Amino acid sequence: MSQPDPLLTTVSTKGQVTLPKSIRQRRNLDAGTRLVVEDTPDGILLRQAPAFAPTAPDQVFCLLATGRPPVSLEDMDAAILTEARARHDRD
Repeated sequence: MSQPDPLLTTVSTKGQVTLPKSIRQRRNLDAGTRLVVEDTPDGILLRQAPAFAPTAPDQVFCLLATGRPPVSLEDMDAAILTEARARHDRD
């Protein structure tokens, strides 16, 4: 069983590289997709950049403070059940 021919691309005079269409389609890389470029001992690695910057829990907890006391899980479950019954007219 032979291996498929490697896909080749060329670096332009502006330093741009075009990824082959088959790879762009397989990886869902549309125009404007951001890639992280990493220089590794084996070559150049391209990874899709994360949509959001990494955050630690203490950076996001309590950002949506309401000024009201917290609600218990039981109260939340009861409210959800009440609304579901109201919307679906069931017992």
